[in-house]
Amino acid sequence: MRMRKKKWADPWLSEHADYIYEDPSDMKGKWRDLLGGDVLHVEIGTGKGDYLNTMAAMYPEEAWVGIEKDRSAAAVAARKAVEAEDADLHNKRMIVNQAEDMENWFAEKEIDVIHLNFSDPWPKKHAHKRRLSSDKFLQMYARLLSDRGRIRMKTDNKDLFEDSVLYFLNNGFTLTEFSVDFRRTEHPEDAVTEYERRFMDLGQPIYLLTAVCNKEK
Repeated sequence: MRMRKKKWADPWLSEHADYIYEDPSDMKGKWRDLLGGDVLHVEIGTGKGDYLNTMAAMYPEEAWVGIEKDRSAAAVAARKAVEAEDADLHNKRMIVNQAEDMENWFAEKEIDVIHLNFSDPWPKKHAHKRRLSSDKFLQMYARLLSDRGRIRMKTDNKDLFEDSVLYFLNNGFTLTEFSVDFRRTEHPEDAVTEYERRFMDLGQPIYLLTAVCNKEK
């Protein structure tokens, strides 16, 4: 569900350009220098920022970048980070823009983990190409992932999950983790977002896969 536009969002984003970027082209290949850490995570579709902010706090030795195209949602997520009582921004930043432009912001093999959390399922067949797990995106991710890189996808949408399994396999990826009910056991290593909790409380399964790209040597 799209967030209602917030009038304060654009002015706030402009005032905090040191944390949330619109076009970080000059950061290409330099994210680890800025954020530190040997592992660079990128979450595409950060929403209100619960996952990004919690995981960055859980793993302070790793680097985290969130991408969110909705300016109001991005502003909410960034404000949570910046204005938190115990705010610690040393290992995380955000980008407010379309994920299609990722190759302008990240160098080849720069990213270690791409997170796709509860992405828009684009259920109508003519819109499947817009899915973040569709062929064009997977081909782009393959160029951006390091040799040890992986993609981690969670969704509540069964159709998206089933289709995505085929997308990954057809684009040279191998599944290393696969679950049709990820939260049936506790996973303290993985943050639960407010959005995810709603589905868990309803007893709806959370689907998960992790995939690595079979790159030619």
